[in-house]
Amino acid sequence: MKLSLGTLLFSSLLIFSCTKSNEFGSEISTDAEQIAAGKTLFENNCSTCHNFQQDGIGPNLSGITHHVETDWVKNFIKDPSLAIESKDPRAMALFEKFKTYMPPFASLGEEGIDQILAYLHTYESLPDTLPLTGLQDPIPEPVPDSGIRVELELFSQLPASDEAQPLAKMTKMDVVPGTNRVFVNDQRVGLYELIGQKPQMYLPILDHKPELISKPGWATGMASFSFHPEFTENGLFYTAHTEPGGTLEPDYGYPDSIRVFMQWVLTEWQAEDPAAASFKGSSRELLRIDIPSQAHGMQELTFNPNSKPGDEDYGLLFIGFGDGGLAEQRAAYVSDSKGTRIYSSILRIDPLGNDSPNGQYGIPKSNPFAGEAGKAGEVYANGFRNPNRVFWDKKGNMYATDIGQHSVEEINKIEKGNFYGWPIREGRFIINPYGKFNEIFPLKEDDEKYGVTYPIVQLDHDELAAIFAGYVMPYGPLEGKLIFGDILSGRLFFTDLDDPEAAGVQSWGVLYEGQEISLLELCGGKRVDLKFGQDADGQVYIMSKTEGKIYRIKR
Repeated sequence: MKLSLGTLLFSSLLIFSCTKSNEFGSEISTDAEQIAAGKTLFENNCSTCHNFQQDGIGPNLSGITHHVETDWVKNFIKDPSLAIESKDPRAMALFEKFKTYMPPFASLGEEGIDQILAYLHTYESLPDTLPLTGLQDPIPEPVPDSGIRVELELFSQLPASDEAQPLAKMTKMDVVPGTNRVFVNDQRVGLYELIGQKPQMYLPILDHKPELISKPGWATGMASFSFHPEFTENGLFYTAHTEPGGTLEPDYGYPDSIRVFMQWVLTEWQAEDPAAASFKGSSRELLRIDIPSQAHGMQELTFNPNSKPGDEDYGLLFIGFGDGGLAEQRAAYVSDSKGTRIYSSILRIDPLGNDSPNGQYGIPKSNPFAGEAGKAGEVYANGFRNPNRVFWDKKGNMYATDIGQHSVEEINKIEKGNFYGWPIREGRFIINPYGKFNEIFPLKEDDEKYGVTYPIVQLDHDELAAIFAGYVMPYGPLEGKLIFGDILSGRLFFTDLDDPEAAGVQSWGVLYEGQEISLLELCGGKRVDLKFGQDADGQVYIMSKTEGKIYRIKR
């Protein structure tokens, strides 16, 4: 009987590996093209017998290159019989154990072997370290109800942009810095200003960007916008929207073995008259990024509202950019980049600079990877599946919500340069993005070696399915608490950011016309599509795409 390549490598790992993870493999390529080529070779030659989830006909190969010397693995692939006949101790032990020779794979050539190793090296987990089944209830403690109820009143309604729900796909409310002007987007059609509680079209984006698409649903279309802190003087603001894959050459992409479904486009707009009631001016494209699905793209654009001229953040644009569905497309190695690519990251750019790779924006010198070879200088922090809301408290601390894959939703305190776990972690749990993708597992004792910064708040899908943060409430019974909720069901929660571990999480509810009611009932649809807003006076709003309505939380 002939044993497979994977069987012998796996056995050599068990017999001879006594080193710490990641000690080997530093010379293996991390180039995305090499990895993609290796993936193709693996799938064509090895995947019938081997995977990275569990033993099949052959063993789980996850982690091989991190625990066995690279040269040994390469030489053994080329000619295992030569290693055995030369009395190599590891090869001899394998022969004694299995009593057979593995056929040589020298025909792959140096390039092919290097490519397979590049692909294998994207799998860091040791074989057989995960249980056969994942956790059924990762966070069993239920969220208690605080008993707090606040009164809502209808404030405004956007015009319907479709005949079917959601009637108006609004995702954000924002104000022009230093003014009382309030704006709300509809992903399908553009940007409204709320004047006397009435929406007035400010930027009909389809007139300027006819390639924009907002279907299929989710967060496609014009998903976010933000005004420059000096908009009243320079007239600059920014939008993120989707266009079909292949519309134009991207600034950032990935190997062509992965489909390109959509492109995210960051645009700078300059109003001729910043005080005008409707936009008239010019625009320029800053950045275009390929993604393989409609999910987890450029969900957030924002400036630090606490920053002042002279501060590090002043005038720098933060961009929440998820993994674009790469993990679902079984290409997690692209998002699992540790800062080498911009996917799964919170980015920080200088929109008025010009030293980016495409020359359309600047890379702040204080960014953690600025000027570092092999790194994406735009990356401020990485390891996010979908950082859909980035915000700051009054003390200047930065936070982000991150929507999980199948089990856990997160609130993270953001520190420059830190890694927040995706795609190898979901909350404070292990996830194997190359294998048991919809299961999570407890952390191991040696977890610190991965350098993950874990969320300050995590809730499982017994409580909510897709997290979205609001604001630290400035008034009412929730004053001083961060409010957040579930995008789908509209269930509402709060915590204390000063000490979330001690404070825990509690739920709260709403009253409408004096009667307690769930947001799902109030919105009259199958899902709420919950978002929060705040005006210049600190008034907080709850928004729902279902009927395009905006509700004000009464003081």
